[in-house]
Amino acid sequence: MREITNLAEMRTWSRAERSHRQTIGFVPTMGYLHEGHLRLVDRARELTGRAVLSIFVNPLQFGPHEDLARYPRDLNRDRELAQARGVDCLFVPDGKAMYPREPVTRVVAGPAAETLEGAARPGHFAGVLTVVAKLFHLVEPDVAVFGRKDFQQAMLVKRLAQDLDFPTTIEITPTVRELDGLALSSRNTYLTPDERRTALALSRALRLLEQGWRGGEADPATLQRAGMDAMRASGALPEYCALIDENLQPVTRVTARTVAAVAARVGKTRLLDSVVLGEGIGADPRVSP
Repeated sequence: MREITNLAEMRTWSRAERSHRQTIGFVPTMGYLHEGHLRLVDRARELTGRAVLSIFVNPLQFGPHEDLARYPRDLNRDRELAQARGVDCLFVPDGKAMYPREPVTRVVAGPAAETLEGAARPGHFAGVLTVVAKLFHLVEPDVAVFGRKDFQQAMLVKRLAQDLDFPTTIEITPTVRELDGLALSSRNTYLTPDERRTALALSRALRLLEQGWRGGEADPATLQRAGMDAMRASGALPEYCALIDENLQPVTRVTARTVAAVAARVGKTRLLDSVVLGEGIGADPRVSP
């Protein structure tokens, strides 16, 4: 596995691989890798000849009172996991390399980035899309792989690639879960044992929405209330329960392929989850606790 920290060297490596007729798959992460990240690597390796994984905790996507300083980091552990999973190139730029001066330019996604996570975290998606655009320019991937847990983010990145004509296919993969249904997230490490149990409120709410829809309920307001009540009853502090389409627009009637997206606080930790109705949580890949 090649490890690169220099921006110009990253681009040079990708172009050299492409000159040898290799295609490049890319998995951007903020590190503290878990099985969900590694499944993205698996998919990148399935689709392309070379897999690049980046680790960069991007300050632009954190608000002034969010967890940038305490976001979990362990580069040695991440390096071992990446190498064991077959990553060909580990790209680990530092903040001074990515932002040698205060960046004034942002990629702004418009109204679709102002709802749900965008409403809860103003400026978050401008930070996400700006760093993704920079990474796409540096890595020049043929395919970039993202997880579906952060559904809004995945759809905005997909639109970024389309609107700005990046020659990159965006691949979205199913959420990876623990056996009890909890979606894998680096932020799960913040949870105490009691909070870990409470965090199941999100997947329980999504399962309830799936069951309600399969039982014939198609009114989004009714299902949203049920999802919020389910999270609250399990001890979480719900922020939203949304039923949306792939364009991130609220649906007027719930159908197969409607996406249910939820966010809630458990203690001091903010968690996200989502499911495509008709697929169900039970159909998602799972890992042992």
